[in-house]
Amino acid sequence: MPESTGKKPSVLFVCIHNAGRSQMAAAWLTHLAGDRVEVRSAGSNPGEQVNPAAVAAMAEAGIDISAEIPKILTVDAVKESDVCITMGCGDTCPVFPGKRYLDWKLDDPAGQGVDAVRPIRDEIKTLVEGLIAEIAPSKP
Repeated sequence: MPESTGKKPSVLFVCIHNAGRSQMAAAWLTHLAGDRVEVRSAGSNPGEQVNPAAVAAMAEAGIDISAEIPKILTVDAVKESDVCITMGCGDTCPVFPGKRYLDWKLDDPAGQGVDAVRPIRDEIKTLVEGLIAEIAPSKP
């Protein structure tokens, strides 16, 4: 991992619309790892806005993602990332040698109310905590 080279690791979260899962994951990683990790998110077919139920669920956890805007997945975003995590976007993520690819199987919050999004939010937090422990553990 890059931390051995003195460079902080970078993570790209990808889902179809970049409006729910990937936005929540990016927010959790930024919130929990701070500046120890470079964070990106994108979608293979970005939506118009971040899912309001995802915004509400994250706000309950004290994280504001209301100003986020869905972004299109680019080859450069993948090239610039050490770890690419897909969340239900299938094979749309370009594959480059030397990158680590993970696929997190998560329910899609699209069209769901905040009650249905809370468990997805919490599952993402748990996955992000495990990722941080691997790629950017806090220094004692």
